[in-house]
Amino acid sequence: MTDLVVRPLVAGEESLFDSMPDPLPQLRQVGYAEGLAGGGYRPERTWVALRAGRVVGRAAWVLPPGAVGAPWLERFDLDAEPEVGAVLLRAAHRALGGPRIYYASLPAHWRRRPEVLAVAEAPMAAARLAGLVERGERLRCSWTGTPLPTPSGRYTLRPATDAAEINALVARIAEPDVLTGKEVARAVAGVDLATDPLAWLDRPVGNWRIAFGAGRPVGLVGTAGDACYPLIAYLGLLDEAVRGELLAEAVRVLAEGGAREVLADVDAHRVRVLAELERTGFRQVRSRLVFVPAAVPVPDGAPTG
Repeated sequence: MTDLVVRPLVAGEESLFDSMPDPLPQLRQVGYAEGLAGGGYRPERTWVALRAGRVVGRAAWVLPPGAVGAPWLERFDLDAEPEVGAVLLRAAHRALGGPRIYYASLPAHWRRRPEVLAVAEAPMAAARLAGLVERGERLRCSWTGTPLPTPSGRYTLRPATDAAEINALVARIAEPDVLTGKEVARAVAGVDLATDPLAWLDRPVGNWRIAFGAGRPVGLVGTAGDACYPLIAYLGLLDEAVRGELLAEAVRVLAEGGAREVLADVDAHRVRVLAELERTGFRQVRSRLVFVPAAVPVPDGAPTG
């Protein structure tokens, strides 16, 4: 690899990043130029590997302005053998003060798509060679207008009355079903969306719905209609049977507010939650594999974009 040049970008040559063709154009993600304009991407946190002046590897770490956390690897593309990518990552890690979390974004159902596997295998192998290990997968699902299931009539749903009512229920829910944006909340503001959602979702409590069964609260859901996209930010249950009705109610609230698409993120191992999302009309649109430095536990959150 004597002809390989690995270095960060310098101000004024940002277009070098986009000189490499996008290997997964079907994947919806923030463009590099857009990220630069927003301040999340910066040239000094963007590294390239060049052969004969051509970009064969690129990596961009992102950190939104004002964030309290560390930058994470958001874009990593490789048109070379994994060893080249590992050289790039190791050099960048030294400059950044150590390995950082990597979120590998992939199209939905990527394991069953040979054309995607052909693109994804090299950067993931490079990440492993550079000392990162896989620690979980998050799926993004999207509802785009599919008719919603009819309520069963078994539960009563109403808006939350105040923050105290929401916080009391959150404290009783050990593991929420859906946490969309938990990674951003953690990295940007140091907030654990699972235990303190109102510290991040600073919007009217009337956006929350509480479900009651036999007069007792059995679940709640919080939406965010004015974030990057309308989304189900939080879904937590005390009775799993109410899951579908709360999902449908959350979508209905957002759709009545003008949303034409609603997003929800779920851990890939939560198969019952995923099945209920699909019954509500959601379809998988993206997967994100989480890679962390070896021997470092995965944090309870990190950006999904």
